[in-house]
Amino acid sequence: MSKNEKTSGKVATIASKGLKDPGSLSKKEIKSLAASTLTQSPDKRKR
Repeated sequence: MSKNEKTSGKVATIASKGLKDPGSLSKKEIKSLAASTLTQSPDKRKR
C-alpha cells in the first residue's frame, strides 16, 4: 500500500452512518465501503 492512499470524505461519511445504524446502508454504500477497504489493505507478501 502506498503512503498516499486515504479514505475519501464521502466514504468516511458512509462508514460513520454505518456505525450509527448498520441497517440504513444501501447495497451501493456497502460496496463503496468494501472497495475502499480492499484498495487500502496491505499487499500480500510473496513467499
